[in-house]
Amino acid sequence: MTAAAIPELPLYDLPGFTHRWVDGLHAVEGGPQTGPALVLLAGFPQTWWAWCKAMPGLAERFRVIAIDLPGQGHSDRPHDSYDTHTVASRIQAALTALGVPKYWLAAHDIGAWVAFSLALKHEDRLHGLALLDAGIPGITLPDSIPTDPDRAWKTWHFAFHLVPDLPETLLAGREREYVDWFLKAKALSTFDSTEIDHYAAALAAEGGLRASLAYYRDAAESARKNHAALERRHLTVPVLGISSSHGSIPDMAASLSPWADNATGVVIPNSGHFIPDEQPAAVVAALTAFIER
Repeated sequence: MTAAAIPELPLYDLPGFTHRWVDGLHAVEGGPQTGPALVLLAGFPQTWWAWCKAMPGLAERFRVIAIDLPGQGHSDRPHDSYDTHTVASRIQAALTALGVPKYWLAAHDIGAWVAFSLALKHEDRLHGLALLDAGIPGITLPDSIPTDPDRAWKTWHFAFHLVPDLPETLLAGREREYVDWFLKAKALSTFDSTEIDHYAAALAAEGGLRASLAYYRDAAESARKNHAALERRHLTVPVLGISSSHGSIPDMAASLSPWADNATGVVIPNSGHFIPDEQPAAVVAALTAFIER
């Protein structure tokens, strides 16, 4: 275990949960140690805190472990590759170090990118996989960005983040305005100023913006590795696609089914893209039903 990787960033506590660091990655753990392990990954522009409203309910039955991806929150911000297979190997190594032999995995947005690749690389470690509203490179991510203004606002940033240097130039010092737009434009409910401040500070911390953009800049490599793995075999573990009434991917299950032998889906009503924040009780219910069935 190592000390906090980002000492200048405030550390949010959640009652009943403990902070841990493994090989530079930050994890927050709670719930019964003897319960089924459930690993949670968040996406852009968030941290593990995206799951904070759902974690207490999940911890009533499960050993819950929320992990900051490299570049998120209190995890490190390395300068090596951020393709999702490389990142997945780090997540798996951390879980091995935490003494988690087999687990359920639930992930949102970029976290779902990593989770899908992790399932391809380490399917024998998974009981099942739940993916929430995510355009996964090479899988559910469209090849082209729509130009219709009524749809383009959902995906325009994929192209923007790919441009070398320009996003850093425009966003440095304006991280809060950028995070504020994402959380308000893509959600039906309202994020409060404390939450916006938290995510903006994580993005503004040294290396945070660079690392966050790197996931998009390495997305083509992630897609290539996904397809290379899928040429050998498809996913056989149970897969749950969680969509939302006002999200980015209308039917996650349908988009995943060509690559997974056992894919089912659920649509969470009254929610935008940030489903764990907006409808935590519904997410707890969906994940609990998925695991316990």
